[in-house]
Amino acid sequence: MLRFILSRALTLALSLLVASLVIFAVIEVIPGDPAAFMLGLNAEPDTVAALRTELGLDGSLPERYLRWVGGMLTGDFGISYTYQVPVAELVGARLGVSLPLALFALLLSTVIALPVGLFAAARQGRPTDWAIMGATQFGIAIPNFWFAMILVVIFAIQLRWFSAGGFPGWDQGFWINIKALLLPAIALALPQAAILARVMRSAVLEVLSQDFIRTARAKGLNQRQTLIHHAFRNALIPVLTIIGLQFSFLIAGAIIIENVFFLPGLGRLIFQGITQRDLIVVESVVMLLVFAVILVTFLVDIAYALADPRLRRPE
Repeated sequence: MLRFILSRALTLALSLLVASLVIFAVIEVIPGDPAAFMLGLNAEPDTVAALRTELGLDGSLPERYLRWVGGMLTGDFGISYTYQVPVAELVGARLGVSLPLALFALLLSTVIALPVGLFAAARQGRPTDWAIMGATQFGIAIPNFWFAMILVVIFAIQLRWFSAGGFPGWDQGFWINIKALLLPAIALALPQAAILARVMRSAVLEVLSQDFIRTARAKGLNQRQTLIHHAFRNALIPVLTIIGLQFSFLIAGAIIIENVFFLPGLGRLIFQGITQRDLIVVESVVMLLVFAVILVTFLVDIAYALADPRLRRPE
């Protein structure tokens, strides 16, 4: 098991190294000078040069890359060009919105998908199964921002049950913030629930074809008992893997949703950093999101190996 963990940890470290190189390279090729952007079109060249020196933009690319990576390893993400505050403070404040939103969406996705997938597997080949699979295909094909706009039109503009956007802040009370996150969480959860429901159905059907299921039925268990006590439990391993991967996606993939609902999360921070040419914010936040994705994948691999010892064997 130790060898398996070390190999996965090495893969994680190499993935982070490659990701940091790619992120730095992509950000650097974006046209425009942040110093000139901040000072305006009429700024004097010597003023722009002085600001570039102050921001650390006058060094060579290798020097800037090593300074950026070294700072992140020590917890120093730099100072935002736009807000003039440490990037770590910005991330900490925005994480208080993005993380609850991702957890809320993951909870909704799981609560919707597991019973739907189990029900579809129990009705395999029947019209109910076809209807559920058609609905999940529709949910996968439609972008989540489309769901978001439909929810805003129906529940915020027409029915006026919810606000069209914004976030009051956790100091205003728990339930008022949960209400503010409900529509964006639903918009994020529906496509993920469609994917998870199909995975759940496939996993249950695969388990139902096993010999021990036929033995259980031969002993007198009815279909409901077989599904709940045998098929469902054994089908959870691949489903839990997908849930772990979905969590990382929900953290990193909420940029559009946060902008649709004007939520002050990490996604909106990245969008603002791009429009304001705040490179240090974009680089650091994107790298943190990539780290979250890779870390969750690493933890899922470890959990999967603990559940299935066959995965620990060297190839």
